[in-house]
Amino acid sequence: MGSAKECIENGKAVLGIEFGSTRIKAVLIDEEHTPIASGSHEWENRLENGFWTYSTEDIWEGLRDCYRSLLADVRSRYGTGIKRLGAIGFSAMMHGYMAFGREGELLVPFRTWRNGTTGAAAEKLTELFRYNIPQRWSISHLYQAILNEEEHVPDICFMTTLAGYIHWKVTGEKVLGIGDASGMFPIDTEANTYDPAMMEKFDKLTADKEYGWKLGEILPRICMAGEAAGVLTKEGARMIDETGELEPGILLCPPEGDAGTGMAATNSVSIGTGNVSAGTSAFVMVVLDKQPAGVHPEIDLVTTPDGSLVGMVHANNCTSDLNAWVGLFGEALESFGVKADTSQLYSVLYKKGMEGESDCGGMLSYGFLSGENIVQVEKGRPMVVRTPESRFTLANFMRSHLYAALGSLKLGMDIMTKEEKVQVGQIYGHGGFFKTPVVGQRMMAAALGAPVAVMETAGEGGAWGIALLAAYLLHKSEGQTLGDYLSGRVFAGSAGSRMEPVQEDVEGFERYMEAFQAGLDAERRAGELL
Repeated sequence: MGSAKECIENGKAVLGIEFGSTRIKAVLIDEEHTPIASGSHEWENRLENGFWTYSTEDIWEGLRDCYRSLLADVRSRYGTGIKRLGAIGFSAMMHGYMAFGREGELLVPFRTWRNGTTGAAAEKLTELFRYNIPQRWSISHLYQAILNEEEHVPDICFMTTLAGYIHWKVTGEKVLGIGDASGMFPIDTEANTYDPAMMEKFDKLTADKEYGWKLGEILPRICMAGEAAGVLTKEGARMIDETGELEPGILLCPPEGDAGTGMAATNSVSIGTGNVSAGTSAFVMVVLDKQPAGVHPEIDLVTTPDGSLVGMVHANNCTSDLNAWVGLFGEALESFGVKADTSQLYSVLYKKGMEGESDCGGMLSYGFLSGENIVQVEKGRPMVVRTPESRFTLANFMRSHLYAALGSLKLGMDIMTKEEKVQVGQIYGHGGFFKTPVVGQRMMAAALGAPVAVMETAGEGGAWGIALLAAYLLHKSEGQTLGDYLSGRVFAGSAGSRMEPVQEDVEGFERYMEAFQAGLDAERRAGELL
């Protein structure tokens, strides 16, 4: 406790803040990379005028409240406040669309990664570039706005991601870490720049519009992990800490996306390593040694925070519907006068799913709260389907929802491993799906057909990951790579649990997925009719 307090009071602690889908989290770490305090703020996106969004008021009040929560934790633990920090890092949900005008004004409400409204643009750009451009990517949102002839497009002077926006406002720097930038526009991983040939094709595609800008003029400048990306301004300090105690001049690392911070938090930035993040959404990332042979809409090509090529399978939906069912069971218990602890409720119901038949006894679930690009579902409509012969038990019901949370992810990973022959030795898991010991890990191993390891630090998540990237900026040795820094200084001797796939689970999941794929037309029709 004494050393942690000294670290804080001497201004050597490092702060990471990540804006997730449902929670903004802050983690303060010491010089040994150990979390010494944390804070959080719960928030939720809204569907407004056909777009999933968060308002700028949501963003800034969420940041301030998260920091207030962190300060309260610091004062409670150590009896001190925060005036100075060694470094700060911001990360957030990747992709999406934030477009700004000449005066720095937001031209249209923030459009998050969750929107499935850019199909025409993504298809056209994928064909033009001969490179998979997902609907979530910022360039898809921009080109769809062009196709829709939206009035704001000629006035764009800058576009960025959520992390890039926050970083810009607190430092004045229009920059982005390469991992987050790779979810805006394809990257040339040899030069660590936006792909120049594809940028030229885009500019030619839109030349007849005569907007007065070219793509390279409105995208943020790319920064690499370990590169200084600005300092906290006086105004920026007050945007974070309303008490005025936080001093300006603090160094910031490049803002990153949640995929990059997940890689850092699981020591998965070197070639051949991989990780899976499973929460509101789910994505598997495997660091590749070469470009895939084919163009697959199910596989995104992004980068690590230090620029290595990554194959990513991203599913928009994972635990949202599963969480809703757990909440419903909790409400049912309350109706009988039983108030169950939330953690216990999850633990009991998840473990009940382990008792279910390996193929869920004929039960079938779709947890699509929003659209799902991997399976061409435009509008999410959570569904539970069973035949008269299905064994409708609580165990089978819960197992079907655990499987459904991973269904789309599995389909994408099957393409990576079976068609592209990518070798997956071990995947590190993190996120809410793994909070109940064993269950999420075992289900994920069945889905991926590969061992899944969960580190003791997995619960710290992306906020810890961006704090590690900020610490790398401060403490790296001359020429030390990010992979070497993480392996040698952060994760050396780290304990964790590894689980091999259970063959019965793997075979049962495969049978479940046959029904899952066969019923997808019903899910699509539900979106059209309901």
